[in-house]
Amino acid sequence: MDILAEARRVLEIEADSIKEVGAKLGAAFEQAIELLLNCRGKVVISGLGKSGLVGRKIASTLASTGTPAVFLHPAEGVHGDLGVLARGDVAVLISNSGETEELVKIVSSIKRTGIKILALTGNPESTLARDADIFIDVGVSGEACPDNLAPTASTTALLSVGDALAVVLLKKRGFEREDFACLHPGGVIGKRLLLRVSDIMHIGEANPLVPDDANMQAAIVEMTGKGLGAVSVVDRAGVLSGVITDGDLRRALARHGGDLLEKPVIEVMTSEPVTIKGDRLAVEAVRLMEDRPSQISVLPVIDAERRAVGLLRLHDLLQAGVI
Repeated sequence: MDILAEARRVLEIEADSIKEVGAKLGAAFEQAIELLLNCRGKVVISGLGKSGLVGRKIASTLASTGTPAVFLHPAEGVHGDLGVLARGDVAVLISNSGETEELVKIVSSIKRTGIKILALTGNPESTLARDADIFIDVGVSGEACPDNLAPTASTTALLSVGDALAVVLLKKRGFEREDFACLHPGGVIGKRLLLRVSDIMHIGEANPLVPDDANMQAAIVEMTGKGLGAVSVVDRAGVLSGVITDGDLRRALARHGGDLLEKPVIEVMTSEPVTIKGDRLAVEAVRLMEDRPSQISVLPVIDAERRAVGLLRLHDLLQAGVI
């Protein structure tokens, strides 16, 4: 067996299955979107086996993109967990055959509560398709499994339809980056979407500052005392005039030698340095640092009047987990 050829065969079959199901989408999909969009409760998704595993993922994707959703195991449902359903909910039942016994058993109970049912099944003639309020055909021509037994292409297509539902819904809801961030406060995603420069910058006594009429001795003392590898140079009103970094200091030392200590800071500083404001996202600071021809590792933080209110280092962004 040619391993790579077999792997590509599987991927091609699964890609074709997505296209096949996509071509069949029609009015039922649009009706499903309206049903889910107008749901005043939550979306309860249920399925067994591989369909259940995909159902869990669909529920998670919906919940994380602005559509409240939970997963209900159908076997537990017939033993009391149907109590999770309430008026105003929508039930999404998933079965490739449309005849999964545990799902068929709970249909009548769900319908008695007045809850609408959306069925995702590959069998348009099935009990589930017939009894549902809306039915989306997710059937595929065949599985990637050589014996056409193991759910492969069918589950891939099903998962893609679930993603299509979620993405269309989030667009219809006007769900934006800020909404996504509120639902993902943890991990790298949350930090990239929520953490702002003001949350991690060095401020107050920790912010190294030196007046623009000072000499380099004063600047070196301030840099050494604050230990951030840089110092902001400001005028009497605290407005930023420039910045001196460790790199600037080394280059100046090479030029001036022992005379450096008496040199005015304005002769050594970088005038008009790259800056950022405290209300910007921390990930924007990363882009500012990385997008320079020569990467920088320090950003003075300024306010609306260009006063130097803080200092942010690349190391701070690394420690915060933004990078």
